[in-house]
Amino acid sequence: PMICRLCPRNCGAERTADKAGGACAMPALPVAAKAMLHQWEEPCLVGDHGAGCVFFSGCNLRCCFCQNGVISQEGFGKPLTVPELRAVFRSLVDRGAACLDLVTPTHFTPAVAEALGGETWPVPVVWNSGGYEKPETLRMLAGKVQVYLPDLKYALPEPAQKYSGATDYFDWARAAILEMFRQTGPYVMEDGQLKRGVLIRHLLLPGELENTRRCIDWVAETFSPGQVLFSLMSQYTPQSGAVGNLARQVTRAEYRAAAAYMENCGITDGYTQERTSAKEEYTPDFDLSGL
Repeated sequence: PMICRLCPRNCGAERTADKAGGACAMPALPVAAKAMLHQWEEPCLVGDHGAGCVFFSGCNLRCCFCQNGVISQEGFGKPLTVPELRAVFRSLVDRGAACLDLVTPTHFTPAVAEALGGETWPVPVVWNSGGYEKPETLRMLAGKVQVYLPDLKYALPEPAQKYSGATDYFDWARAAILEMFRQTGPYVMEDGQLKRGVLIRHLLLPGELENTRRCIDWVAETFSPGQVLFSLMSQYTPQSGAVGNLARQVTRAEYRAAAAYMENCGITDGYTQERTSAKEEYTPDFDLSGL
């Protein structure tokens, strides 16, 4: 049985092929809720037909504002064997996916690495994660993942603890992103499509502008222009039961201030979202289709 220490939670839970456990509340073999061609990732990932997204169930962060709560926290999904997951990847590539976009795969790292195998896939493999990862776990993916798409949710411990129960989030995310960059090197773009590299995402939370500034500071101080991409997202959508600042959307003034700060820090390689993008289509209908 796997005594799990894959992620920074270090919970030591027993996870077997069919027995769930740990902070992610998942078995060792993958569970997924949908595979689809998704149009709503950054433009450099979607190509003509969309990113080939596989939405994995469970999560090691379980943020209280998660838009995908039905799969990240309620555990909805379908168990897959490694060969079945590999077949899902193949089918997405056959349907014209611009990339294989693996969403929240951290707690299934060994099985996903096995499903990817030793071959070179015809499209980039994208590791789309919450950023709360161990560098040694990421090393299992060296040579198998071309694009890392981590969140950098927090640089301050208070919101990290309050919203995700992870005071140490920044320490781990920082180390994880440096390992991702070590594997991929500076980003490579061809015909507007990201072929290799690290694209760091940061979701601006209402009332947490200082946290956003500190995240931007770290990226600007750590990487030179041309090394990584940065995506400042405004799509925060209040979930039912949200209280305090989280019960509202990000204001125009907050987003303008964050975008201006990003520009002033010299981050020009990246994306800002239209504030109107806080829409429902970012949250697909998790109906097990494509699996």
